Amino acid sequence: MVSAVLVLSGLFATVYGTWRGYVAARDALVPLLREGEPTRTLIEASRPLHARSRVRIVARRVVIAVAWLSIALYGLYLATVGAAMAA
Repeated sequence: MVSAVLVLSGLFATVYGTWRGYVAARDALVPLLREGEPTRTLIEASRPLHARSRVRIVARRVVIAVAWLSIALYGLYLATVGAAMAA
């Protein structure tokens, strides 16, 4: 019974974590792909790279995407442990 719970919860965490990681990674690229207002773009270009708002938004969203993918990998681990217990 424990192995079935581990496999099911691992598969759920893998699917959900992969989906949320994909969505977060896709959202991370949006600020880099669109041009934005010309005036705001000029103001942002005068700032150092680490102080630009687009760069900070992208970095934050990439960290979130990696966290979701880590949850997906942990789900794979749970499913593997559950499958090994069943065998």
